[in-house]
Amino acid sequence: MISPPIALATARLRALPARRIVASVMLVAVGALLTEGAGRLAERRAVAAVVEEGRAAWPLASAALLAEIDRQRTVPVVLAQEGSIRASLRLPLAGNLSAVNEKLRLLAEQTQAQVIYLLNRDGRAVAASNYREPDSFVGSDYRFRRYYAQAIANGSAQQYALGTVSGRPGVYLSQRVDEGDTPLGVVVAKVELDNVEAAWGRTTRPTFVTDARGVVLATSVPAWRFHTVAPLSAPEADAARDDLQFPDADLSPLPGAERLADGTWRLRAVAEAGRFAETVAPLDRGPESWRLHILSPLDGARRAAGIPARLVTALTLLLLALAAFLLARRRRREQEKRDALARTAQALEAAVAARTAELTRANGQLEREMRERAEAQDRIIRLRDDLAQANRLATLGQITAGVAHEINQPLAAIRAYAENARRFLERAQSETARENLGHIVGLTERVGSITDTLRSIARRPAGGRSRVELREAVDGAMLMLSTRLAEQRIEVVPPDATGSFAVEADRLRLEQVLVNLLRNAMDALRGHPAPRIAITLGRGDGRVRLGVSDNGPGLSPEQMDRLFTPFSTTKPDGLGLGLVISQDIVSEFGGQLSAGPAPGGGAAFLIELPEAGRP
Repeated sequence: MISPPIALATARLRALPARRIVASVMLVAVGALLTEGAGRLAERRAVAAVVEEGRAAWPLASAALLAEIDRQRTVPVVLAQEGSIRASLRLPLAGNLSAVNEKLRLLAEQTQAQVIYLLNRDGRAVAASNYREPDSFVGSDYRFRRYYAQAIANGSAQQYALGTVSGRPGVYLSQRVDEGDTPLGVVVAKVELDNVEAAWGRTTRPTFVTDARGVVLATSVPAWRFHTVAPLSAPEADAARDDLQFPDADLSPLPGAERLADGTWRLRAVAEAGRFAETVAPLDRGPESWRLHILSPLDGARRAAGIPARLVTALTLLLLALAAFLLARRRRREQEKRDALARTAQALEAAVAARTAELTRANGQLEREMRERAEAQDRIIRLRDDLAQANRLATLGQITAGVAHEINQPLAAIRAYAENARRFLERAQSETARENLGHIVGLTERVGSITDTLRSIARRPAGGRSRVELREAVDGAMLMLSTRLAEQRIEVVPPDATGSFAVEADRLRLEQVLVNLLRNAMDALRGHPAPRIAITLGRGDGRVRLGVSDNGPGLSPEQMDRLFTPFSTTKPDGLGLGLVISQDIVSEFGGQLSAGPAPGGGAAFLIELPEAGRP
């Protein structure tokens, strides 16, 4: 069985013209397309920003790598010129070698090289900085190393390889030691890139270096070392293992990584898995055609940009549709009101015509009846206007959550002033009516300012400021709430401080904040046997302080934690926007809005603003 609300909605939908249904569907489709388009545009911009950040990070990463290598590059060159080094290679006596060992050890500590060692002409290590350690290089044969053969042949060389003794990879920098045209041996310094890789690893961007074949050498992801960015053929893999002098190197493609057709990467085995943009370029002076790769994460940036963009676009379109709907309904109701008045006028004219004969026989009585009828008609019109006004106010309560929350009191005050002005005009008290109309103009300007302030949640308005006396702002807020204060019989304790309390602000928006605080206090005091609101003024340290406190039930710790959170409220019919908007207004004026318990029980709110200079 279909429930009554669903059945009613179905009946109304069937009653709508087909073209209106088609138009509604088309509007929804256009809104969805605009929302998705805005989200994708924001995502593209976010991706472009991430790519640009990767390009900006590339010089820093490459500089760190090259600086670590360049710092050790001069060590073999300088040592190759040392007389003690040449002497130890010409005549390798035990005493000479002991001194050289110690010299190499001290130099390795000072330069932070992993190891520095000296090879004779036959490729055997005769001295090393690690000569004291169990895995000392002294006595080891390194003729098979490419950095030895190339240094003997060309004077210098460098090679990235796995250590045969330590089992740790590093860059080997070698320099030939000559005596005239005769090579005596080779000085070698090994540089391990642990510090550089650790620095890369502290970022969210996986960073690694590849050689000419795409083999990963230095990397912030240890599991990728000696893997490749693309599959290698068997001959290519054998050649790579020979260059690295590491026959057991895996040389398979990067585990948990996949390069996509658009040039991005999909990673699964890193801390932040997902899509990554690649920034890659050859090192300007790097060894052996090295290329530096930086992978920048895309998914987080896309979500951070796309979701808010879609949400803002959808909310904007929804508000525009709601505003159009409410405007159309208002026009329809105004037309219905005019039609009803016309029907009433027609009925009255018919009644007057039917009783014309009787009116001519008793002119005096007719005049009295006409006056009574006119007065009754005026009352009917006033009642009808009151009902229409109440209906419009109820409708305005649905326009937006923020507008209904903020302009309720100004509209009530405008209505009261308008009714009073009409009565004063009927009594020919034009001056008093003019004053009421002046108040209406001021409150109308205030409503405009309030609606601009509500839009400040998405776009901060550029309103002007002037010198405002806080007493005047308090008086304006009290004026707007005087009727309700009297109805609730709330005792208001005014500030007892003397002197000027001036700030640089917008008076209407400042009054809006005070109205919000006073209304919250009045709501908290509902049902209290002796309600009381105290307003205080003070100054100090170049700031002016305005406090609003009540003797109500106060605020619990849970309520305090989410007091200034949007849509968080303690009222059954509250919206949770008043304090958020008030805090935003006070912050815009350079001040601060805070809350806490009142000394005698209840809640206390404190506004702190910079004191204005003397005029």
